[in-house]
This record gives sequence, C-alpha cells and structure tokens, in this order.
Amino acid sequence: MNESKHIVLLGDSIFDNKAYVGGGPDVIYQVRAELGENASATLLAVDGDCAGDVAAQLKNLPAGATHLVVSVGGNDALGQAGILREGAHSVAEAVERLAQVSERFENAYREMLQAVIAHNLPAAVCTIYYPRFSSSIEQRLTSTALTHFNDVILRNAFAAAIPVLDLRLICSADADYANEIEPSSAGGAKIAQRITRLVADHDFAQKRSAIFA
Repeated sequence: MNESKHIVLLGDSIFDNKAYVGGGPDVIYQVRAELGENASATLLAVDGDCAGDVAAQLKNLPAGATHLVVSVGGNDALGQAGILREGAHSVAEAVERLAQVSERFENAYREMLQAVIAHNLPAAVCTIYYPRFSSSIEQRLTSTALTHFNDVILRNAFAAAIPVLDLRLICSADADYANEIEPSSAGGAKIAQRITRLVADHDFAQKRSAIFA
C-alpha cells in the first residue's frame, strides 16, 4: 500500500474495541498490521459515542490524513431500544414510532456525514451489524429495528456517492463477537481486512458508491 496512506477511524466501539478483547488485538492494531510499515492509521473513534459526537472527533483529525472511515449508529439505536418494549394499539402505531426514531437518526447522521465530507478526503461508512442476543425474540426484534437505521446509513452514503462496509455480512459468525454487541479480535480482524482492502481497491475519484462485504 502506498506510503502516503493515513487512515483515520471515526465513530464508536466497533473501532474502539480494546476494552472488549481481553488483551487481544483491537481493531486499530489490526488495521495497522494490515497496512504494514509504509502506511499509518489513527483511532479517533470513542466507545459509547453517537452520530452527533463525530464532529468533535473530527476536531482532532491528524495532519496528513488521507482516508476517513466511520462506523457509528449502534449507540443511537441502543438509546432507542426501549421502544421495542412499549405497547401499541396497532401495527400502524408501532411503525409510526419507528419512523419517528428513524427520522431523528437521519437528521443526526446526515449532519455527521456532511461534517465528514466537508474535509474533502476520501471517506467510507459502515452499516450497523446485527447483535448476538441469546434470546431469539430480542434478537429478531433488534435486527428488524436496525433495518431502519441501516436504511438511513445506506441512503445517505449512496446520496453522497461514497463506499460502504456492510458489517452485517462481514461479522457473520458468533466468534466475531466479544459479547452481544462488541466485536472480538476475530471480528476485528475481518473489519480491518475489509477497511484496508476498500482503501486499496476503491476508486474514490469516480465518486460512486460500492458495497464491500
């Protein structure tokens, strides 16, 4: 990989997962290992951050950054998880509540993405992967609700003509998870490989979206 590459990871604990890997390699370590000595990577993602927090992360953007990769939205979804346990008088009422949550997230995500793109650097975003809950009901409800959040991410990425790492397909095995919602070292290795492949293979000059999985 060209020595001028300097990848910056923004977002949440999908990238900032050191606390969950039990002393094993975390995502930033794995990205740097994939890049080798002729390129570099910086971690600005913060465990627990939401879409609205990425603007603050961008204030610490290092000089020489060449590519921005964002994985955010999972904590936005977690903050609204209570809605899945609320009663509703009809399916229409339940769908309306999900639509309201989706609209709020879209406003935050669109603003975040605009802040990222304003730096005029090649950028990519990630979808939100499915959790690994032991309860089949909780797993099904959560995964279904996340389709609304992922739809927001995909539509905004497509509108901005930037590539997407689809973590739903990348982290597809139980071993990819350190717990219900955090990536393990095994999952992090997959993510790191796809990040470096995207940066190496995608032609950002064409201003087009592509899915990497």
